[in-house]
Amino acid sequence: MKRTKKEKIIFKNREYVYSIACFLLMIDQLVKLLVRSKVPLLDEVEVLPGFFSIYHIKNSGAAFSLFSGSTLVLIILSILVLFFLHYYVLTEEHMTKWRIFGFGIVIGGIIGNLVDRILYGAVIDYLSFHFFGYDFPIFNIADIGITFGFLIIAIGILRRDSNAFRSQSNDGARRKEN
Repeated sequence: MKRTKKEKIIFKNREYVYSIACFLLMIDQLVKLLVRSKVPLLDEVEVLPGFFSIYHIKNSGAAFSLFSGSTLVLIILSILVLFFLHYYVLTEEHMTKWRIFGFGIVIGGIIGNLVDRILYGAVIDYLSFHFFGYDFPIFNIADIGITFGFLIIAIGILRRDSNAFRSQSNDGARRKEN
């Protein structure tokens, strides 16, 4: 079966996105395995005293423990978001390297936390930071992928929309000059 140029591009983009997703997923699950096996639940290991520690907790909610105890809802929501992202990856031909990276780490992060919810009924969190007396909510590598991935995607969308707006404005100005 011969593929069109567009199909080849989409296939290559999909390979990159899912390679990045798999890489993040493997790192996330490996670190969570280490934390589960080396740090008892609710124990803390200070790495940089007063700033950073590994604190093993289970989070039955989403970011910042929102929707605590809603594991089934969060599983369904994660699957729906993954279907939407997968559809985009399967159909979008014009993906920049940044967008490919962003989608890859978002998908890897969502799957990483989804695996935890399915296997353990909660997400394993362990990264604990303390800033100037403030204890930042505990999170994990998957959360970092989701957060930064969506930021990268959002910035890309804003830049594209900004460039399109500038292009339309310049076209309008040129028409008035003529």
